[in-house]
Amino acid sequence: MRWYALHTRARHEKMVEQRLRECGIETYLPTVQEVHRWSDRKKRVETPLFSCYLFLRCALTPQDRNQVYRIGSVLGFVGGGGAGMAIPDDQIESVRTLLSQTAPWRSHPFVKVGQRVRIRGGALDGVEGVFVSENGDHSLVVSVDVIQRSLAVRIDGYDVEPV
Repeated sequence: MRWYALHTRARHEKMVEQRLRECGIETYLPTVQEVHRWSDRKKRVETPLFSCYLFLRCALTPQDRNQVYRIGSVLGFVGGGGAGMAIPDDQIESVRTLLSQTAPWRSHPFVKVGQRVRIRGGALDGVEGVFVSENGDHSLVVSVDVIQRSLAVRIDGYDVEPV
């Protein structure tokens, strides 16, 4: 069982996730709370962190593929010409850990090069990513390679070690 990224139609991520769960497939749709404004009101809305993407965990057998493609709004698996490219478990766990904490984070452009580090101690213990320093601020960029999306969290005061 490996994690894979699934590309969906815009604003259909939650519906696809619900249908996959109904089929018995393990999914992960990272979401964030945003405040949306209309002319007459403001409302907190839960939106997908990575628009048009969600993650599923399966063996990716032909039967799994058929089950996934039967769901409307699925555009395909990410990577390898639609064949699907496995995502390392530690990348999914790093995103989960980061979103479960109250540490402020921000979206960050996808980073491929740089020093890979692991945080030691504290609430983010074990989270791995790329160390970035901008204008004196030290950040850790956690990336999901397959969908080329990243998150950055300030790590001033955290102890980091090279991986």
